Amino acid sequence: MNWFEQITVLDLLIKGFIIGVVVSAPMGPVGVLCIQRTLNKGRWYGFVTGLGAALSDIIYALITGYGMSFVVDFIENPQTLYYFQLIGSIMLFCFGVYTFRSNPAQNIRPISATKGSLVRNFVTAFFVTLSNPFIILLFIGLFARFSFVLPERFLYEQSIGYLAILGGAITWWFAITYLVNKLRTRFDLRGIWLLNRVIGVVVMLASVISAIFTLIGKTLY
Repeated sequence: MNWFEQITVLDLLIKGFIIGVVVSAPMGPVGVLCIQRTLNKGRWYGFVTGLGAALSDIIYALITGYGMSFVVDFIENPQTLYYFQLIGSIMLFCFGVYTFRSNPAQNIRPISATKGSLVRNFVTAFFVTLSNPFIILLFIGLFARFSFVLPERFLYEQSIGYLAILGGAITWWFAITYLVNKLRTRFDLRGIWLLNRVIGVVVMLASVISAIFTLIGKTLY
């Protein structure tokens, strides 16, 4: 029995949930837009903004997973999988550094005087996220690190994994809008900057730990 056959549905649920949170957490253009709308329009306007981003993310996740499924025979080799996971850890570390060094203030944009409908806020966030195809590179790193792609079991186990990604993203947006709404009188630009730095540090630490486990031949996930 090869490594891929030993992956359980619970493994995919946990890994997918983590991937969904990691992809959504950095305060990029949509993250800042979500917080702005929460503060200026209300929590549910911020939340549907996050839902729009989550839908766009899952589309890119499917594209990434489908593309990687063509090389599964290559990465299934234990030695190749070792290097593939190590490269994934390096990519995640670089992403953590980028997140830590980025300035969320650059993503602040004017908010419309009118709230607009929830659907309109959802759609605009969807297209803002969809306009950034570089998210595929992040998915490649995460899928490699977590050995997430199971092409031979796509219709059942893998589809559950993608639903878990969506669930992780939705959970993040629900939590962050709840937090911002509760702390709206104390949540300012410095709060966004600090949150972004904490996320960057967490991603960097996780990538270093996972790389160490790979180097010593242990399985972290």
